[in-house]
Amino acid sequence: MSYLEVFAAVITAYSVWLTARENIWCWPTGIVSVVLYFWIFWQARFYANAWLQALYLILIVYGWYEWLHGGKHHDELQVSRTPLYGWALTIFLGLAASAAVGWAMQRYTNASMPYPDAATTAFSIAAEAMTTKKWIENWIVWIGVDGVTTWMLLDRKLYPSAALYASFLVLAVIGWIEWRKSLVRFASA
Repeated sequence: MSYLEVFAAVITAYSVWLTARENIWCWPTGIVSVVLYFWIFWQARFYANAWLQALYLILIVYGWYEWLHGGKHHDELQVSRTPLYGWALTIFLGLAASAAVGWAMQRYTNASMPYPDAATTAFSIAAEAMTTKKWIENWIVWIGVDGVTTWMLLDRKLYPSAALYASFLVLAVIGWIEWRKSLVRFASA
């Protein structure tokens, strides 16, 4: 455990809390989070999750724009349900990427947990993409990712980060509840 890891855990939890509250500041705090976690995951030899942070950076910039200008009239984006094509892409690409990346990491790297690392990476990308579109079901995908990631981090004795990911399970439930209120409010407007 390091002070850097503790700070990364705190800023990341704050960023997810802001996301659950639909607060636009989730995106700049997310930038700080992904930069810090790239380094932490690289040091733990979770290579896929380290590179995931770089991809998150791209999705954060996109999400920030979408939330501000992705609505029907280029205004604020509203919470909506995931369309069927979104689910199909999430499941198919998530499973295919998990298998391919897991195999490659097992064969070509010294990754400590190649298949769980690959799966959490693939489905994190899907969940973050769903978040950029404000699809409410992103929280369901995050619950699965956060549960597996918590186990991985406990196994590697990264306790502050494990506590962070365990707290993400709670934040995902809060996010689901808050976004559901927004969905109902928007549907009745």
